[in-house]
Amino acid sequence: MFNSIAHRYDYLNHFLSMGIDRLWRRKLRKRLSVYKPEKILDVATGTGDLAIELAKLKPRQIIGVDIAETMLEMGDKKIIKKNLQHMIQLQQGDSEDLPFENDTFDAAVISYGVRNFETPLKGLKEIHRVLKPGGVILILEFGMPGSFPVKQLYSFYFNAILPFWGKVFSGSYESYKYLPESVKTFPYGKNFTDLLEQAGFGNTSATSLSQGITYLYEGVK
Repeated sequence: MFNSIAHRYDYLNHFLSMGIDRLWRRKLRKRLSVYKPEKILDVATGTGDLAIELAKLKPRQIIGVDIAETMLEMGDKKIIKKNLQHMIQLQQGDSEDLPFENDTFDAAVISYGVRNFETPLKGLKEIHRVLKPGGVILILEFGMPGSFPVKQLYSFYFNAILPFWGKVFSGSYESYKYLPESVKTFPYGKNFTDLLEQAGFGNTSATSLSQGITYLYEGVK
């Protein structure tokens, strides 16, 4: 599915979120800066937007993994254009079977990808395995606003407007219909921090952004 929309993925992310997606990634980067990581793993990196944002922290290495090869091809082009290939490397990989040794990374990040894991708990356990002791995980993922009228407006936009424009620009209605359907069934807030704790993480937190449209999750190995 993601291979089929890779050619318009970045444009639609910015257009359909009205540019707020950039703000959310900046918030993750500022939070991660506290930990001063040298080696970062970006899981479900897609076209590498978050990896490119995190390059501003000047770590020694960022490795992005994703199962969709066409998304990675698009990401490689962006990385070369920004002359960041010395710092960022993208490779195909499965979040639930990461090709890395135990205790390899100082930090791991996921930007709107954990919802697409086949088995989220298994993927989170894999990330826990490859993090060094004391390593941090930071995750951006959609939530569901609970207050009136944001909840109602968000629901209308997510279920009616987003799939329509997704089809117009990408040619794939089903891909953008999948997004709201997956968000509705995915745990958020405390339910997700509970999942992080089941995977072995401690000091977990969930920070609501944009009135609950998205959350920034944190946990430490």
